[in-house]
Amino acid sequence: MTDLAPAGTRSLRLGVAGPVGTGKSSLIALICRELADELALGVITNDIYTDEDARFLRSAGVLDPERIRAVETGACPHTAIRDDVTANLLAVEDLEADFAPLDVVLVESGGDNLTATFSPALVDAQIFVLDVAGGGDVARKGGPGIGRADLLVVNKTDLGPYVGVDVPQMVADAQAARDGRPVLGLSRTDRDSIEVLKTWLRGVLASFRSGDHVAVDPGPMAPHFHAEGGEHQRSHADEDGGYVHSHGPDDHEHDHAPVTGAGSQR
Repeated sequence: MTDLAPAGTRSLRLGVAGPVGTGKSSLIALICRELADELALGVITNDIYTDEDARFLRSAGVLDPERIRAVETGACPHTAIRDDVTANLLAVEDLEADFAPLDVVLVESGGDNLTATFSPALVDAQIFVLDVAGGGDVARKGGPGIGRADLLVVNKTDLGPYVGVDVPQMVADAQAARDGRPVLGLSRTDRDSIEVLKTWLRGVLASFRSGDHVAVDPGPMAPHFHAEGGEHQRSHADEDGGYVHSHGPDDHEHDHAPVTGAGSQR
């Protein structure tokens, strides 16, 4: 390890968010493989009722298994990264205490929709992950994570030819949606893109250590729908019942209004 932070100083806490299947766990595994010999790392994963993501990372052998810990949120994935971050904050602090000094703790959100963002009370910086298999039009649709995360990763760029996506156009759309904030087209088969990711993370860490980095709140989550039964990819209410809600920038609690029919709210 080189250039470690002094004992007693806390790690850079880096959130990784994005929809289900975009490659958040694989991205974290990639960071760990590439930087574990250079930086002291830890990982916190979030799932609703399982520790599957943590088990995936442990089985990949990217870190000492004790440095990879799971939070089972028991609720909507965004709740534990934005509304009430207590469980995650305690997990991060325990990890930091057990393995001090850590340079970076990566906090993976449970898969949610395009509105999910981390509270700046939990993380210092955040990566939002899309993948080309999700559709070339997703990046230009925007949202708080796409627009204002510290880094937007357009993942799995090597799949573009197989899913009919114009990757350069998708990256250009993402850049337009972000007003100059960084966008990275990433593939684990593309060495150049991996080096860009590593350089970006080193830069954020250096800025954090110097006191120059300021955690940015991506803004309130847009109104969104959660179907009963744990389904988190629905974008509108339907006759199966569910919940519609929105979040203000300072909200720490929220109520769920039951939906009884398409587009209706009691």
